[in-house]
Amino acid sequence: MKAVITLAAVTVLLAACQTMPPEPPRATAQLQPTKGNKTIGEATFEQVGNKVHVVVFVQGLKPGKEHGMHIHEGGDCGADGMNAKGHFNPYGKPHANYASAERHAGDLPSLKANNKGRAKVDVELDIITLGSGPGNIVGRSLIVHADTDDHKTQPTGNAGGRIACGVIKAD
Repeated sequence: MKAVITLAAVTVLLAACQTMPPEPPRATAQLQPTKGNKTIGEATFEQVGNKVHVVVFVQGLKPGKEHGMHIHEGGDCGADGMNAKGHFNPYGKPHANYASAERHAGDLPSLKANNKGRAKVDVELDIITLGSGPGNIVGRSLIVHADTDDHKTQPTGNAGGRIACGVIKAD
């Protein structure tokens, strides 16, 4: 009798394990400073349905200043971030605010540094993906810029030099 109950319990547990949903795709980027800069940080990306939840923590920014941040086409931070190429734009849209329907896939919210030079962005974005499709950001680079993004100047938003870079890698 005891063996039958144990077997039944194991069967129920195995059935429960088989119905658990798979883990959502995730990725990370470790932001490292470019030459002459001290900006560092970490970004996490998680696919949530048809959106990607993006969380970015950065420190070493100029206190009280806003900095542009974008996903760039290339997955190489060499040459002080210049090997990352231009903004990720698989749909051929103009550069704009991240909340605009007509924007680069790589357009992200700006980082607003506090009085200690730290900033956090926590947002869900709809035209990027992790692992498949034209909006896939895995293998691309995340760049923090020296200046504010004006969301108008084409194709970069006049956000200035690249002060930190990290390659987006699948977990």
